[in-house]
Amino acid sequence: MVRPRTRSSLWAMLAGIAAVAFAAGVGELAAAIVAPGSSPFVVVGSALIDLAPAWAKETAIALFGTADKIALLVGIGLVLLLIAGLAGVLEVRRPPLGRVVIAVIGLAGVAAAMTRANAGTLSLVPSGLAAIAGITALLLLVRRLPVELAPEPSAPARVEEPALPAVPASAPAQAAPAPAANAPAPTSPAAAGQLDRRRFLGWAGAATAIGVLAALGGSAMQAGARAATAVRDALKLPAPRSRAVVPAGADFGIDGVAPVITPNADFYRIDTALAVPAIDPADWSLRIHGLVEREVTITWDELLALPLDESITTLTCVSNEVGGSLIGNAVWLGYPIRELLARAAPTAGADMVLSTSIDGFTASTPIEALTDDRNSILAVGMNGEPLPAEHGFPVRMVVPGLYGYVSATKWVVDLEVTRFSDTTAYWTDRGWGELGPVKISSRIDVPRRGQPVTAGTVTVAGVAWHQHVGIAAVDVQVDDGEWQPAELANPISADTWVQWRFDWAADAGEHRLRVRATGTDGEVQTSKRAAVVPDGATGLDERSITVG
Repeated sequence: MVRPRTRSSLWAMLAGIAAVAFAAGVGELAAAIVAPGSSPFVVVGSALIDLAPAWAKETAIALFGTADKIALLVGIGLVLLLIAGLAGVLEVRRPPLGRVVIAVIGLAGVAAAMTRANAGTLSLVPSGLAAIAGITALLLLVRRLPVELAPEPSAPARVEEPALPAVPASAPAQAAPAPAANAPAPTSPAAAGQLDRRRFLGWAGAATAIGVLAALGGSAMQAGARAATAVRDALKLPAPRSRAVVPAGADFGIDGVAPVITPNADFYRIDTALAVPAIDPADWSLRIHGLVEREVTITWDELLALPLDESITTLTCVSNEVGGSLIGNAVWLGYPIRELLARAAPTAGADMVLSTSIDGFTASTPIEALTDDRNSILAVGMNGEPLPAEHGFPVRMVVPGLYGYVSATKWVVDLEVTRFSDTTAYWTDRGWGELGPVKISSRIDVPRRGQPVTAGTVTVAGVAWHQHVGIAAVDVQVDDGEWQPAELANPISADTWVQWRFDWAADAGEHRLRVRATGTDGEVQTSKRAAVVPDGATGLDERSITVG
């Protein structure tokens, strides 16, 4: 049997959850109307991403990979449910503490919204309205909680009735008054309690439903995102001045090995943007300033009017573990950043360019990586189409040879020429290395983990990379034996990964395979294990294989 206090707490928790659901919907709808970038979920989630220590971010990426943002939103939702339930209980037992809890959540949302990049006066409205709506809904729902929450009483205690004055035996008996003809039938406490519960559930259900419908309506009203998507879908990029060519023999075509060009839908995405920015290219511009002789601003139309070239470049996330999948290779269309920097004419002593995204993310790139002969570009196209929104539409940076956290800024709108000694960036503020050169590495793609293998000739294959240097050789080791050379596919360039294969004469039993790469500069991939923090993982990819 549920105890009265427990039963009361459950009803109070339901009131809190319904009130917060209503508040969340109001906040999302308000954001869609007055401040599309200030959704309470998005601003709070983004603040949590910014405040989380490096180990927490790496744990999230290791556990959820490119689904880390979905996991964060689900986690925020679950925590919010717990807090909402607590607010309901506090409001019943210690009023007005429940309303105070909701007010604190709202203030946290307001603070998160107002401290975001490009925050406007109206950015505080969604979270502020959500707090007011939640407090009001909680107060009304608590007042409508069922009155009868206790279990049925046991045998009633005997109550002594006061003595009545004696009536003489000769006094005539008086009949009890008859009930009025239209008097309502008495309602039992149990029936009254059921009626209270039904009414409360109706109110709570209505509040929750309105909140859900408001949230869905707010999502549907995100006109900016829809407009940006429509513009992208209708956009026709100019023909490139020069086209990138994948040489014959660059792809072995082995099932299970990553294709030499990664499809857009399969390209990894790791960034700090909880909501993908919606940018109309007509409103986009890039400002180059700082330690320069001339400030330069370029618009979307001006960028597309320049001679654009295709290039193939592999991008790698610094969070990629040994053997990991946070790496991809694409055909990019863009314009050399060095040409734009040449217009601005950096002054002596400048050694870094701080790139800034429209959502406030920053990356610090060594200036030589943007001015030397490598193909560092402002990219507008990816694999023959405009950049997908999640990969930086309308413009992003692509820099060969550097991890993305110091180079691959998406939705880029600002380049400040400066010095490492004067300025820091998002990830370097959190303890990551300043320069971020990609480390030589290799990966086994097949046989896949757990794949049945039959004795005989077995193809072992995968990819290797040493961006902006190139791969000279890949070797495979079986069971701590001698390193044996693998066959390399034809490389596209020094800025891309390369496929490799090794035909292994496999005997029945348990075996362990390892792979290592050697760069064109003679560097041999180290077997020493290092974590991704502070500047990328090292070690050898290996795999245990059972041969039947």
